[in-house]
Amino acid sequence: MPDSNATDFTNPSTFILLGIPGLEAAHIWISIPFCIMYILAILGNIAILFIVKREPSLHEPMYYFLCMLAITDLVLSTSIQPKMLSIFWLNSREINFSACLTQMYFIHCFSAIESGIFMAMALDRYVAICHPLRHSTILTNSVVTKVSLAVVLRGGVLVFPHPLLARRYPYCRTNIIPHSYCEHIAIVKLACADIQVSSYYSLSLAIFVTVMDVFLISVSYTQILKVIFSLPTKDARLKTFGTCGSHLCSILAFYIPSLFSFLTHRFGQNVALHFHILMANIYLLLPPLLNPIIYGVKTKQIRDRILRLFSR
Repeated sequence: MPDSNATDFTNPSTFILLGIPGLEAAHIWISIPFCIMYILAILGNIAILFIVKREPSLHEPMYYFLCMLAITDLVLSTSIQPKMLSIFWLNSREINFSACLTQMYFIHCFSAIESGIFMAMALDRYVAICHPLRHSTILTNSVVTKVSLAVVLRGGVLVFPHPLLARRYPYCRTNIIPHSYCEHIAIVKLACADIQVSSYYSLSLAIFVTVMDVFLISVSYTQILKVIFSLPTKDARLKTFGTCGSHLCSILAFYIPSLFSFLTHRFGQNVALHFHILMANIYLLLPPLLNPIIYGVKTKQIRDRILRLFSR
């Protein structure tokens, strides 16, 4: 009988998500800002997609990438928020093993895709500012499609080993995940097997994707700044740099919480668990909320279209 129970637990049918351990009494109050952020993120990103589709002047590479960013943000926030809110409101903590691995895959896959989209948008800004006369011939619809496909495939393929490795591990300790969603390391730490392969691959993947994308973004903006500072007047410099403002704000909104969450997870042994989990949630919820606001405020065409909709 004991052997049978141990064998059954080796492949658990469900995991138990604790939400935010240590703050269970405040789950209802925490859910209010999270729910508001989720609703605003959904409405904002759908508005971006609607405006770009309806406005012919926005049918350009930068706004195609912006639509990709909006879709990615919709998927990313929807991957975690409904389940998280059900934990906070209904105490529905169980999640199917396969559903948990699927959620894990979507979170890490679309985070990598979002990073790649920012890199693609930096490429667009580089061509638009450094080679303005050749912008339409360099970034054709065919090139934009290929870049977009490469970004999606990179995220999908590189993250695919995560659920494959996690599914192969035996789980004989516990099926309780001290987190509000199925985060990769939080899952594999429950395995009663050597998880060095998963741990090293996860670290290498995070470093590879982030370093490569940040490096290419930095190179693009180095070239952009050279061109901006070579312009003859201050107004011309400010106007040209203003076209990059929304992109830079979105980059900071994505990478700063991401970097902080990564550092506290890897090296913050003395950081309280509830603080780490709150930061991990904010890292996934903040960019989908801020991106539509940033582009809506700083992009004249989108701002004018929104004002026209409200004026009607």
